[in-house]
Amino acid sequence: MTTGLPETITACLFDLDGVLTGTAILHREAWKRTFDEFLRARDGAGFSEFTDHDYAAFVDGRPRADGVREFLRSRGITLPEGEPDDPVDAPTVNGVGNRKNELVLKIIDERGVNPYPGSVRYLEAVKAAGLRIAVVTSSANGAKVLDGGDLSKYVEARVDGIVIREQHLKGKPAPDSFLAGAAALGVEPAHAAVFEDAQSGVQAGKAGGFGYVVGVNRADQAAELRAHGADIVVDDLADLLEDR
Repeated sequence: MTTGLPETITACLFDLDGVLTGTAILHREAWKRTFDEFLRARDGAGFSEFTDHDYAAFVDGRPRADGVREFLRSRGITLPEGEPDDPVDAPTVNGVGNRKNELVLKIIDERGVNPYPGSVRYLEAVKAAGLRIAVVTSSANGAKVLDGGDLSKYVEARVDGIVIREQHLKGKPAPDSFLAGAAALGVEPAHAAVFEDAQSGVQAGKAGGFGYVVGVNRADQAAELRAHGADIVVDDLADLLEDR
C-alpha cells in the first residue's frame, strides 16, 4: 500500500481538527455559540449571526486569539487584548477566546473524540512506510484530543497552541508552526508534506516551501483549498491510498 505522496517526502505534518478527527465540527459549534452570544449581548436581538463563511474566512485553523481578533475586525469591533488567563466573562480578546475554549472542552467531554476511519488507515500506512509523523494544530487542546482519539501512538512530535504561545510563533496562515513541526522531526520543509482542511492551513504550507500540500475537503471548499496553495485536494485521507 502506497501513501500517494512524492518519493521525496520523508515526513508528514498533520493538522488535527478536521484532518485526523471530526472535532472541527465541535470547534465550529463552540465558536458560533460564543460569538452569537457576544453579538446578541452587544447588538440586541437583531444581531447578525456568525456564519460558516465567517468560520472559514476568519477563524478556522488560526490560534484562538487570532480567530477572535480577525472575526471581530470583520465586524468593525475592536477589544483590548487582555491577558491569557482572563476570565471567560472579560470583555477582551482573551476573555472571548477562553469562553470558547471552556465551551469546546465541555462539548468534547460530552461527545468524545471520533477519528476519521480513513485518517487512521492513512496514519497506519504512513507509519508502515517509515515516514515521520508530527501533528501541527493551533488548538491548545492537542494532547487531549490525540489521547481521546487514541492517536498519540502515531505521533512523534506535536506543535499545538501551547507550543505556539510559548515559542512566540506566528499562527497560520504564517508557516511558523509547520516549520517548527518539521524542525522537531529534523526534516527539511522540502521533504515534508502538510495535511490541512483549513484555507489558512494550506496557505501556511505553501508559504513554508513544503514539498507537498494536501487539502482535505471536509467543508465543500475544494476550489478555495486549491486557490490557497493545495497541490492536491481529497475528500478523505484514505483517497491517497492506492490499495484501497
